[in-house]
Parts: sequence; structure tokens; C-alpha cells
Amino acid sequence: MAPIEQRLREALSGTDDRAPRPITNLDLPLGADRWLANFMKGLRPAAVLAPVLRRGDAYSVMLTRRAEHLSSHKGQISFPGGRRDDTDVSVAANALREAQEEVGLDPARVEVLGYLDDYPVVSRYLVTPVVGLIDGDFTAQADPSEVAEVFELPLELALDRKAYARKSLTRDGLVVPYYELNWQNYRVWGATAGMLWNLCERVNAAR
Repeated sequence: MAPIEQRLREALSGTDDRAPRPITNLDLPLGADRWLANFMKGLRPAAVLAPVLRRGDAYSVMLTRRAEHLSSHKGQISFPGGRRDDTDVSVAANALREAQEEVGLDPARVEVLGYLDDYPVVSRYLVTPVVGLIDGDFTAQADPSEVAEVFELPLELALDRKAYARKSLTRDGLVVPYYELNWQNYRVWGATAGMLWNLCERVNAAR
């Protein structure tokens, strides 16, 4: 097993989807506690799959660029995922179903390694990231109704703290910090970069 995979497995060992789950640290400014408490009320459950592809000793993270005609987060970089359906028997089932629908990934090919912290997003969902490992070649078959493009980011870059920039935006009068990660022509920011940062912190803390 490659050292990077061993670090990944160790970092995610012991994580599960049982409630109550940890919420990612959004690093909001002082005085934002009341705003966050109100925002968290009534968030709908959702899940994304953070797919790590292993091809020999090469590891990458698969990401998608959302279709431009979507009503929310159009054109943004994301993990495959979406809201939980009544038919989903678990968080992992939710993430795997969405990945199959969006990029044609057979759930049987995915080894679930663990879970990252829940992440609240502005579209009123509380998202649970599921980290899964896919061994061997995989050719994505993007559903054009949801996905404009599928690409891969080197896992080594995703686990490099120096690759992330800390930025901020103003929403409803509140200055909201976020992470940004740039690679080639892709700008990964917001919730997706925050989830990758959570993975980065977990893996580096496990060293």
C-alpha cells in the first residue's frame, strides 16, 4: 500500500455516519453564532461522494463542473452528490446513488473509507461527504443534465496545506471566509474546497 493511501485510511478510520455528526469549522467572525444557529434550522440532508481514484501508485480526486443551466451552484466545481431520497438506506447509499447518476460510477467499485465533517451550504442542505476509493481505470460518463465536465485533481495537491488560499465574501452583511484551491484552469472554492481542506487537515493531523 502506498504511503499516501495508508495516511488516508488512518485519518478516516473510526469515522461513521451516526448522529450527532461533527459540523465543519466555518471560522465565522465573532458574533455570528446567532446567524449560524438560525441558518442551521431545517437544513435538509444530502451527501456527496469524494472519490479517490487509485491507478497503481498514482492517486487523484475526481471532481465535476456543474452544468450551466442548473438553478443553484451552476458552473461551480463540486463532488458528485445531492439530496437524500426516501429510498436511500444510508448516507453512503445516498452518495453512491448520486455518483452513479451523475458520472456513471458503479457503486460496487467503491470502497467506502470514511466520512468527513458535515457541511452546511447556502442552498439549505447539510451535506455529509463520503470518501470512497476506486481501484483501477474508470471512465466517467457524465449526465449532461447535471454535469458539464469531469476532471481529476492530484490527491497529493489536495493534501498540501500550502495549496489553499483563505478568502472571504460578504453575504447578508456578514463576512464569510472560505477556502480556494486552484489547479490548472480549475478554481475549487466554497463548500467543495472546504471539504477538501477538512480532508487535508485530517490526513496531516494523523501523521
